[in-house]
Amino acid sequence: MEDKLLRYTLRVDRLLFQKFRYIAESEGRSANKEIEQYLKKRVAEFEKEHGEIEINHD
Repeated sequence: MEDKLLRYTLRVDRLLFQKFRYIAESEGRSANKEIEQYLKKRVAEFEKEHGEIEINHD
């Protein structure tokens, strides 16, 4: 069975990430969950403007 979760290494400025983590914690989320929320929001915005993104599941 294929794992639905993808592991991805993110390289980002340390100070920027520390500030991001502060924001995530103030929202009651982990940094990972906060990133996931941003990704979902951005995909929804893009699809609203350009139509649904179709992904081929090979």
